[in-house]
Amino acid sequence: MHRLLSTVALCATLATPAAAQDRLTLMLDWFVNPDHAPIILAQELGYFTEAGLEVEIVTPSDPNAPPRMAAAGRVDLAVSYQPQLHLSRHAGLDLRRVGTLISSPLTCLVVLADGPVRSVDDLRGGKVGFAVAGVQEVMLDAMLAHNGVAPEEVEQINIGWSISPALMSGQVDGVIGAFRNFELNQLALEGIEGRCFYPEAEGVPAYDELIYVASPADMDAGAIARFLDATERAAGYILNQPDAAWDTFAATASELQTELNARAWGDTWPRFATRPAALDAGRYARFEAFLAARGATPGGLGVGELALDVTALDGAVP
Repeated sequence: MHRLLSTVALCATLATPAAAQDRLTLMLDWFVNPDHAPIILAQELGYFTEAGLEVEIVTPSDPNAPPRMAAAGRVDLAVSYQPQLHLSRHAGLDLRRVGTLISSPLTCLVVLADGPVRSVDDLRGGKVGFAVAGVQEVMLDAMLAHNGVAPEEVEQINIGWSISPALMSGQVDGVIGAFRNFELNQLALEGIEGRCFYPEAEGVPAYDELIYVASPADMDAGAIARFLDATERAAGYILNQPDAAWDTFAATASELQTELNARAWGDTWPRFATRPAALDAGRYARFEAFLAARGATPGGLGVGELALDVTALDGAVP
């Protein structure tokens, strides 16, 4: 009889439909790379499933598309950048930061270590390339001013995404917009040593490099909170077992298994937000004031118009 009851119970269990999963579509800022490890590992380790989520991860054909796609409600979440969020809001996109992926700046001003530029003020009379017009120019101007150099004393050139080649070829004396976890390693692989000047040490307020943004009109705060909890678990796994985490992450795609990505991993994993839902309100207020003071935006946006703590929301989104 006991065996019969056990069999009946097993059949009943198998017949019970699986719990429904909430679906989220996440658009990355670019192709998958070590910056996205908590997302990929939350998927691989089953943390999203355990959170009751089915997460579709997509990459953009245009790196400018993710914020627009999120604002239009065509994706539930997008990976973007805090500086870009401020510009997007002033451009009329209805977005909010709802979580943090990398909580410290990665952007830096890179020069050749064996070149004549030993400090930022050595760029006076030189050329600096930037990848994206807008925030990068504002950051460069602030770094120059912090070192007593007027913006007009430096020729600024739009080099697109040809960051390392423009520097190595001597087209420019420095580049702003390089990521310290990638471009410095890319230069090293070419046998060239780079030197990084950090914006947060040269007159630019610290900011969240990579963030999750969503449309407040369309977002499911509860599902996003569970997404952030799953990526928090993944960030904790990475923090405790970085080598094992790299092995799991790299095994997800052959294109990740490169020397550049392996080197970048060591410079990236310590920077993942271990509390991705937590909001540093002062950081957003300071950067909004910084952009206004530099004339990049009219300013005036309150923190709540820029960023939200979804764990504090109770069904209502301002």
